[in-house]
Amino acid sequence: MPTFAGMDESGQLLQQLAADFIASGIAGTALERTIEWVDTDAAGHHHNSAILRFVEAAEAKLFREAGAESYFSISPRVRHEVDYRAKLYFGQAVTTAIRVEKVGASSMSFGFKVWGHAHQGRGFALAAEGRFVTVCVPVGGESSAPWPREILAGIDAGS
Repeated sequence: MPTFAGMDESGQLLQQLAADFIASGIAGTALERTIEWVDTDAAGHHHNSAILRFVEAAEAKLFREAGAESYFSISPRVRHEVDYRAKLYFGQAVTTAIRVEKVGASSMSFGFKVWGHAHQGRGFALAAEGRFVTVCVPVGGESSAPWPREILAGIDAGS
């Protein structure tokens, strides 16, 4: 679990919220990012695509930590759902937590939450949450296939 720079009481609460969210899944991780200028839109807050990039970065971290880097070339998304709850602003720290919720023979379901840290007089808030599904499609393949053992073992999802 990341330790947030300059962690105060709200930072400790965010760390606990992320840990609790991750613990209720099969595997998971969290990461911290900062909203950069490129992450904002003309309205002055985050663009919706920033959430997806943060989630993808957390997903990449999860599978790198699991030693399952073959996941990246064989796992297209087949479903994505996001509920946007609060705005994020330039310079604001953000924590993204992701967890594996279900592993099927050839599919994997994930949940995620993205929190904005306290920033410029605003308290911390859940900015977005959602789910997505990936399917194992071997390189060069056109249809799904069972997950390789390396990936399942990396996230402790059966043998």
